[in-house]
Amino acid sequence: MPSIRTNQKALRRGAYLLPSFFTMANIFCGYLALTEVFEAGQLISHNLAAAAGHFDIAAKAIGFAVLFDGLDGRVARLMGVSSSFGKELDSIADAITFGIAPAFLALTWGVQAVLPSLEYPLFAHLAATGWLVSFLFVICTVARLARFNIQTGPSATHPLHPDHKYFVGLPAPASAGLVAAVVHATSGNPMRDWLWTPFWFLVLIAISLLMISTWRYHSFKEFDLRRRRKFVVVVFLGTVVGLIWFYSQVFLLLLATSYVFSGIVAKLFHALHRSRVEAPAEERRI
Repeated sequence: MPSIRTNQKALRRGAYLLPSFFTMANIFCGYLALTEVFEAGQLISHNLAAAAGHFDIAAKAIGFAVLFDGLDGRVARLMGVSSSFGKELDSIADAITFGIAPAFLALTWGVQAVLPSLEYPLFAHLAATGWLVSFLFVICTVARLARFNIQTGPSATHPLHPDHKYFVGLPAPASAGLVAAVVHATSGNPMRDWLWTPFWFLVLIAISLLMISTWRYHSFKEFDLRRRRKFVVVVFLGTVVGLIWFYSQVFLLLLATSYVFSGIVAKLFHALHRSRVEAPAEERRI
């Protein structure tokens, strides 16, 4: 019969594999999103309804990837099996799923499917701008992930605590989630008028810059799954799940937008509070 030590080793290996399973699910969702966007791009010119269905599936895949990305780290911390390999694998997965996939979705859905024709110089310039803006999104995502790894790695000068309450800059899953939420809110149907394309560029540029900013966003890492929770918390979480199930288009867009604006509002409040504190100090000096 196998010894107790052998069983413990087997359980330990299984514990290490579980977070990696969620990371692999994350990568699968990113790959699925890319293939669905590619399929949609092939159908834009002759079957826009079918293309919209593929766009919506791609958006949902990115949404599920956000869920899996949140689970892999929490499961690893919960089971005490965090590893350098798991962190590096998670970063590579995030670069694909939250960088390349949403950028490709944003370009194809918000630019290529909207512009009537590239024969006119204006539309050709808009298409080129869309390519550059979507590439900026990818660059900022990768830079955001690299900075996070440096800040939390063992070689960091001031490494962040694992359960730090705030992220520095908009998290990559949140920016990708906003792109996916916008697409899902329209059921994958591209914008009807090309005049909306510049506004789409502004949204992508804004969330790209927020990712590499130093503005703080709540991480919710203090929510420990091992602690007992009040019944009202359970009711709240159940309500959130119900709203996502029945009203996913409206609620997910509201959720993603609210989180993006939370960092902006917090920065404005901090700046306002700082100016109020510094004003009396200046008066005292005078």
